[in-house]
Amino acid sequence: MKHVLLIGIGPGDPRQVTYEAVEAMQRATVFFVLDKGAAKNELVHLRRTILARYLPEGDYRLVQVQDPQRDADAGDYAGAVRAWHAQRAALYARLLEQEMAPGDVGAFLLWGEPGLYDSTLRILDLVRAGGVALALTVIPGISSVQALAARHQIPLNRIGEPLTILPARRLAEVEPVDNVAVMLDGQCAFAALDDPGLHIYWGAYVGSADEVLISGPLQAVKGHIVQVREQLRQRKGWIMDTYLLRREA
Repeated sequence: MKHVLLIGIGPGDPRQVTYEAVEAMQRATVFFVLDKGAAKNELVHLRRTILARYLPEGDYRLVQVQDPQRDADAGDYAGAVRAWHAQRAALYARLLEQEMAPGDVGAFLLWGEPGLYDSTLRILDLVRAGGVALALTVIPGISSVQALAARHQIPLNRIGEPLTILPARRLAEVEPVDNVAVMLDGQCAFAALDDPGLHIYWGAYVGSADEVLISGPLQAVKGHIVQVREQLRQRKGWIMDTYLLRREA
């Protein structure tokens, strides 16, 4: 039986790591880190920074491997994601079998919240289905959506109203947009909306030293957000952003 910890570490600020997460890190003997390429080396560095901060004695092993790439140009989005997950599952199974000795406790440091727009739980279900016996512990973290609301000083929900969280590719299906948190918007889907009643609360690298926040009536600020977003992506080579669209009363 392989013992594995999925530890939510928040959206970028090491101070947002919880006590529960720190205690879980202290239990782990092997940390698995996925290398997403030179453009995203900062994400690996931030994980190393968190480990150095909370485990200064360094009594653990760090196993860093290349992350399989998803076919971003595939016409069948769901099929491409399933294929990518299968590749990751094969990689994880190999890591757990080859890199964990008897008595080891493995851990993944997961950006944000393990239960919100993170694929690791689904991938480990595939690993189990492939015959690897796992004992999992999931430690929740602060999500980028929570951090975004805190930075803009707004509640996520309003009285008697639901909050919808969805990927940007589904935004066009929502009618009307009342209170929607949007993730994974690589194409600035908000820019196609022409509803004058919407307000946007946008943030990039929320919770990190490079955090950028913009808010205002959507029609007034969407062009500015598109411009700033592209400048940030060009400068860093990658971007993590999210936003809340809300119809103001």
